[in-house]
Amino acid sequence: MLIIPERNIADLMTREAAFDAVEKIFAAMASGDAYNFPVVREAIGHEDALYGFKGGFDRAGLTLGLKAGGYWPNNLDKRGLINHQSTVFLFDPDTGKPSAMVGGNLLTALRTAAASSISIKHLARADAKIIGMIGAGHQATFQLCAALEQRNFEKVIGWNYHPEMLPKIEKVALEAGIPFEAVALPGMRDADVIVSITSAFAPSLMDDHVSPGTHLACMGTDTKGKQEVEASLLAHSLVFTDEIGQSISIGEAQHAVAKGLISESDIAQLGAVINGTHPGRTSDDQITLFDGTGVGLQDLAVAAAVVDLAVARGIAAEVDF
Repeated sequence: MLIIPERNIADLMTREAAFDAVEKIFAAMASGDAYNFPVVREAIGHEDALYGFKGGFDRAGLTLGLKAGGYWPNNLDKRGLINHQSTVFLFDPDTGKPSAMVGGNLLTALRTAAASSISIKHLARADAKIIGMIGAGHQATFQLCAALEQRNFEKVIGWNYHPEMLPKIEKVALEAGIPFEAVALPGMRDADVIVSITSAFAPSLMDDHVSPGTHLACMGTDTKGKQEVEASLLAHSLVFTDEIGQSISIGEAQHAVAKGLISESDIAQLGAVINGTHPGRTSDDQITLFDGTGVGLQDLAVAAAVVDLAVARGIAAEVDF
């Protein structure tokens, strides 16, 4: 079994490589060549942590495995560790033997940012100039870095529950040579693209905060009960997701479906747009929304890419297991 520890990931996986791996796996999911297993995600009753498993199988790439991990909200304050902790395990699909163990923290951040940037590539208006960020935590900086590569943005606007954290995303914007402005939530009406990345259980972005033609990437809702945007917003949008089953059960769509505002048939896979079997946006005044729930196949795709790179560079540790 090969081991690629967390400390080696930054030297192996780039945003570009993560984007390519996730775009391909979304396409494979939509064509039926890859599928995800049901998600297990539970509050463990210790340290307020959420812990779970996401896995799947990519027939085309012969990638089988799972990611184990979750969210420890006290890590940063108590231990100086990031709150999201995870490890990816890969298995030989021919024999079932474990083939690799890969540090999953940075990979999770990169694959999540890749998913939203893929949605911007395929769904946002070509002339999008202002990007809005809702959330300013650890993941938000990855989201903004990836998003800025998809359009010629001229301004970043941001809002966060804790405004003192906004300098984190302001720094990313200024390093990219783009001005930043902190706004109240109604100010998001000026945005052509909005990325939300919070851990909220109540909506912050409301229906009247979003203008026609906007593309939204809702990336924070991955658990039953979480919610970032008003449910009625989904009824006024073309809704896309990574995995429809997850979208209606643990994603942003769970609330709109529960209220009868949309049905499962109103949601399309982003991979279908990538494959060309769904037209995606068809007019400049449509609101498009990507419900990024985070699927196991994303983790497996980036982990498999890291393993290949580590082997090629001769830095993968091998153990007899």
